[in-house]
Amino acid sequence: MKNQLKTILLLGVLSALLVAGGAAFGEGAAYAMLGLAVLMNVGAFFFSDRLVLAMSRAQLLSEAEHPRLHHLVAELAARAGIPKPKIYLIQEAQPNAFATGRSPERGAVAFTQGILQMLNERELSGVVAHELAHIKNRDILVASVAATLAAAISSLGHLGFFFGGNRDDEDGHPAAGLLMMIVAPLAATLVQLGISRSREYLADETAAALTGDPEGLARALEKLELGTQAMPSDVASATASLYIANPFGGLGGMARWLSTHPPMGERIARLRQRPNAQSSVDRWVRVG
Repeated sequence: MKNQLKTILLLGVLSALLVAGGAAFGEGAAYAMLGLAVLMNVGAFFFSDRLVLAMSRAQLLSEAEHPRLHHLVAELAARAGIPKPKIYLIQEAQPNAFATGRSPERGAVAFTQGILQMLNERELSGVVAHELAHIKNRDILVASVAATLAAAISSLGHLGFFFGGNRDDEDGHPAAGLLMMIVAPLAATLVQLGISRSREYLADETAAALTGDPEGLARALEKLELGTQAMPSDVASATASLYIANPFGGLGGMARWLSTHPPMGERIARLRQRPNAQSSVDRWVRVG
């Protein structure tokens, strides 16, 4: 609930920045930016999933090719109360995975060859649950809205840079326009990244509740952190935010605020602080 409220708040900040930016350049600019944001959202809503899968060179994976993975996804999808998503394979050595789709009915999950080879059944269950959580929570739609709002704000800032604001419009405010031109695009980007990090935490929480085994996901994240740092990736930067682990490695210090992913250490610590974390360890030890 905390991360859901944070997302709503941050989306509200983005919307306010867009409206304020439009007002800074006059009423006409405000309406223009609102129309642009709506148009961009509609495009992202209908076409982003196919575009992301194509950019990642993901190929549809049949049940005959990987029955174990299909069974695992089907079982956890049923537990989550969503349709079984399509499963894709990316011929990539780096261990990683992502989910896409504008709704649970259009969901898809893509796994790299590396992650299927690196993780055991327990750890892979945690990753699958994390990706299904993104679909269940409609995170792809949330991310698309945030990205398009941020893009509209940045476009407005660039407009101010080239045209210096609408000084002929009595409703325009040159000083506010200058502030919008410099500050708003940066602020919009930081808010967008904050939304992305918040949804990752939420997906971890949902996955832990879904499997009842937060330790399984924690161990998977430990392996993925090492794997993404050790193995290079040619992932397009535009799709990096979708992956469960940052394909370009983690960032420390102030640079973490410019990352689409929370620090792995914090994600793992939060999972291991959950009330049922230790009992899940004991259960798997007894089964093993």
